[in-house]
Amino acid sequence: MKTAASILVLVSVLSAFPQADAGNIAANTVQTDTDARITHVLNRLTFGPKSGDFEAIKKQGIGNFINSQLNPSSYQQATQVSSFIAAHPSLNMDPNELFVNYELPLIQAKKESKDKNDPDMRKLARETVIKVINEASEANIRRALFSPRQLEELLTDFWFNHFNISKDKAMDRVLVGHFENNAIRPYALGRFRDLLGATCHHPAMLVYLDNWQNSMPVENERQTGKKGPKLGINENYARELMELHTLGVDGGYTQQDVITLAHILTGLSIPLRRERLNNFEPSRQYYRFYPRRHDSSNKIFLGKRIDGGGEQEIEKALDILVASPATARHISYQLAQYFLADTPPKSIVDTCAQAFQNSGGNIKVVLQTLFASPEFWQPQYAQNKFKSPKRYLISVLRAADIQPTNYEPIFNYLKQAGQPLYGCLTPDGYKNTKEAWLNPDGLVKRISMATSIGSGRLKGAAGQTPNPVRIKYALNHQLKTNTLALFNKTPPGMQAGLLLGSPEFMKY
Repeated sequence: MKTAASILVLVSVLSAFPQADAGNIAANTVQTDTDARITHVLNRLTFGPKSGDFEAIKKQGIGNFINSQLNPSSYQQATQVSSFIAAHPSLNMDPNELFVNYELPLIQAKKESKDKNDPDMRKLARETVIKVINEASEANIRRALFSPRQLEELLTDFWFNHFNISKDKAMDRVLVGHFENNAIRPYALGRFRDLLGATCHHPAMLVYLDNWQNSMPVENERQTGKKGPKLGINENYARELMELHTLGVDGGYTQQDVITLAHILTGLSIPLRRERLNNFEPSRQYYRFYPRRHDSSNKIFLGKRIDGGGEQEIEKALDILVASPATARHISYQLAQYFLADTPPKSIVDTCAQAFQNSGGNIKVVLQTLFASPEFWQPQYAQNKFKSPKRYLISVLRAADIQPTNYEPIFNYLKQAGQPLYGCLTPDGYKNTKEAWLNPDGLVKRISMATSIGSGRLKGAAGQTPNPVRIKYALNHQLKTNTLALFNKTPPGMQAGLLLGSPEFMKY
């Protein structure tokens, strides 16, 4: 914190943060002021307002805006997104192509560099893999920044954390982008059953939670083509499939259900290396089911009989999980926590859970129910959520109208702030609650970023100095009296940084 602007912003945040948490309207009332409702909707259904967004929604109407966001195909994708994706081949490859073009060369380079004592060979292959990760990461940030389909992007972020995988797990380093764009984004507003099935069968998930090794004993190992780790029953995916992805930790299942589900999932794996090299069914099937590895006996799962039938058993188990009232409650609670409050009221969770069950797990219907509920519009839930590092950074860039020319500083900030893209090692993903992110070190990093952007010194966007008046106008009703008073006393060169680092801007 070396600059006067940074010190000024830090003082503002530390002194005003407690006050920013206080509501000034009775808790049991409902927002009736149109401007306040527009601000609330912009905070909750987008990564943060840009200049002009407020006026656009006022003209369009709040209901029409919500409906259009629930139907993202009504928007044409931003050229900053579509042109980038078209120009980078790795973003248009299927998992087999990604493996053959990027992962396999790294495997071979590791072996050859060891045999030939040539570290440069391995370094070159690794740099190529890092390039693939960075291209997926830049596409992710570009979508969040520029896509008019903001609700779709928020939900993609939400579901990715719900079905988390990590770029640091084996070949997932080249598969994370494909997983996000093909197993998550297309189903973010669709049927939960389709989303669950897509993630279940994606090779990135099968690798991350080790189901590719989940197998009954095989008499002749050559017939599996398996070399390396010993095959056997692996419960990792079965456990997380129930605890995190569907029923929830208190969903009423037992350890025996975990074991049974693991047996149901035996044989669900990834294509063998020789099949990938022979271009195994590209763009049609990314996983492989090996009947010889599957336990084909009859089973009782969550009190229901599943007859032995190979791959069909997996589909039946997923149907049972989605139909459970525990899944409806678990998903509804998480969505309400993401869009409403860290501890959402039981009333809205119950209402959304009923909508989930009545609609057969239709995510769009659940969100329509949430956004139409009285709870969503109660003033105590306005601007009460603390932003994660990613949400904070994206909201700053959007409000400041920054057009990055180099995304490395963005990746570095997220890494330093504890939220590297695709970097959460644990299957529960990054949290979206205040307790996870509100700490002194995190605040200092945010304020440093805010003052860098506010003064036009952000690496990768040097010279792009935001207009503080436009930022103030974009924030509209969010700014408190103390912040506005301080803004008016602050020299013009420090005003943008002050707003971007203000207590109000830390929340949504």
